Amino acid sequence: MQQMIFVNLPVKDLETTKGFFGKLGFSCNPQFSDENTACLVISDTIFVMLLTEPRFREFTKKEVADASASTEVILALSAESREKVDELVDTALASGGSPANPPMDFGSMYGRSFQDPDHHIWEVMWMDPAAVEGHQS
Repeated sequence: MQQMIFVNLPVKDLETTKGFFGKLGFSCNPQFSDENTACLVISDTIFVMLLTEPRFREFTKKEVADASASTEVILALSAESREKVDELVDTALASGGSPANPPMDFGSMYGRSFQDPDHHIWEVMWMDPAAVEGHQS
């Protein structure tokens, strides 16, 4: 079995957050979703567990970070092209997301970012495969 990642994120309003990511083209796996949890499918091996804040608190003894005031994690996703970076981020911003950081353009690497409705920061990055191959040892 391929290694997978399940990122767990607290959310204030599960339906709002599901609707936001649905507009970005991501689906939820109903097998692992209920009234307090939604399993957001990013790819065959990447999932984001969207948990209502009370449900999220069941998994930690620590305080839940207020993502509107502090940053605990930045989620980075790869994209197939510069155009796909722009497409995803523009859709996020038009769907209720907010800007996070200025775009980064280093020629062979391009990225933009947004905040979801719960203020989690998402970076979408493209890297030129030829430039990556040239840096391997």
